[in-house]
Amino acid sequence: MEQYSKTPDIISISSHHKIEILSPSEIDTLRKGTYQLLADVGVYYPTKKALTIFADHGAEVDWDSKIVRIPPDLVDKAMGTAPRNIVLGGREPRFDLTLDGSSSYLTTDGCGVHVIDLHTREKRASRKADVAMMARISDAIPMVSFFWPMISAQDYGKAAPLHECHAGLTNTLKHVRGGTTVHPDLASAIVDMATVVAGTEKERRLRPPVCANICTIAPLAQDAHGIETALVYAEAGIPISFMAMPTMGSTAPASVLGAIVQGDAESVSAMVLMQLAYPGTPVFHSIITSLMNPRTGGYIGDMPLPVRLIDIQMAHAWDVPSLGGGSFSSDAPDIGWQSAFESGFGGAQIPLAGGDVCGYLGLMNSSMILYPEQIMLDAEIAMNVYETYKSFEFKDLDVNLDVIREVGPQGHFLRQKHTRTHMRDFHYSPFFDQLDQDGNLREPREIALENFKELEKNYHPEPLPESSLKEMDKILAAADKKASELGS
Repeated sequence: MEQYSKTPDIISISSHHKIEILSPSEIDTLRKGTYQLLADVGVYYPTKKALTIFADHGAEVDWDSKIVRIPPDLVDKAMGTAPRNIVLGGREPRFDLTLDGSSSYLTTDGCGVHVIDLHTREKRASRKADVAMMARISDAIPMVSFFWPMISAQDYGKAAPLHECHAGLTNTLKHVRGGTTVHPDLASAIVDMATVVAGTEKERRLRPPVCANICTIAPLAQDAHGIETALVYAEAGIPISFMAMPTMGSTAPASVLGAIVQGDAESVSAMVLMQLAYPGTPVFHSIITSLMNPRTGGYIGDMPLPVRLIDIQMAHAWDVPSLGGGSFSSDAPDIGWQSAFESGFGGAQIPLAGGDVCGYLGLMNSSMILYPEQIMLDAEIAMNVYETYKSFEFKDLDVNLDVIREVGPQGHFLRQKHTRTHMRDFHYSPFFDQLDQDGNLREPREIALENFKELEKNYHPEPLPESSLKEMDKILAAADKKASELGS
């Protein structure tokens, strides 16, 4: 029998250090702003299916402009059916993630378009094989709880998201962000693959092995394919996050509060639609606030601490789980001082923000480029964040006093059994103080790349059963055929 690598248990970060930037009354003021935007300004929905659902439930629908205005009582009625606690299933129950606010689960970043090739070190377009490689590596890293396909399967065209989902489900036992915006006629393939992995439709609903992410369009608009795809996922019980990405100065006001309330309106409007169509649909809230670079017009994703904490406060004010908070993601184009600063400082925010799913490990250049070694460096920072913020246990003082008594004044503790046992309790970075053959300090980046290559070569998690793999191949083949027949 072929031997496979055993997937280690995941390590999440406790949220017991969570802090709140805004008072309850200030959060209530922001929510009132959201109600006003939804009722008075409205949100653009370029899909007849969504407009019909809203009209049937009493929202004000302008069929010509495709603007939907949602009264506050309808918002509250719909959001009242959204569950607070969601289970994101793994292939085994020990990899299930319960989004109940007690822990922050770290995810890989997604979804880049370039890779620094592991062997040639040349920058190139990403491929499905890269997605599969990163799923395997993520499976091996305890700090990664949740696999978001980090790069895109650009060798599969319109069906790329389906192949990214397949690469994730077949290369990790952890939960996979497998659903995203595709043509609505292709979304059922995601549901079918999730059912194969779960085993039955009932189990898929109880412990869905995939979730979906649908981005809104700032300001105050939804994507037609995104919303119709989301409705397919909602009908199947696939959890969905709706990610608003307001950029201050271009697609949102040049104001933190203005951007957040606008993003909140976008995310909430989509969650309301799902609840009207399929009450009880597992949804989660996400606002990723950014800034337009005033010099270049480009994108600055690394935002100061209060912005990320307020984003999470808004999510939890609606009593739904959140996607966001502290992040390891860096705007730096290469690994260096900037990336270390942004990853370290962003990672340290995670326990303070208390987001349900957060982290975004492994990508550079505003989530555009994969340097394989970066995920090893980010995971090491994550481990230090975990060690710093984990609950401290006050215990065994009497045992320590006994050891000190035995050693006495001017002795040493090297020969003590207590020392041999408990020196293993401390985490010391494998990237520090490593010497080469000439006695020179090695660069942490060099060590990280070496460790990555070792995992890539030797780590192979247990695959799905052969019958499941064959069934998924059939689903993909049918979806590829359908994708080739769809118009642009």
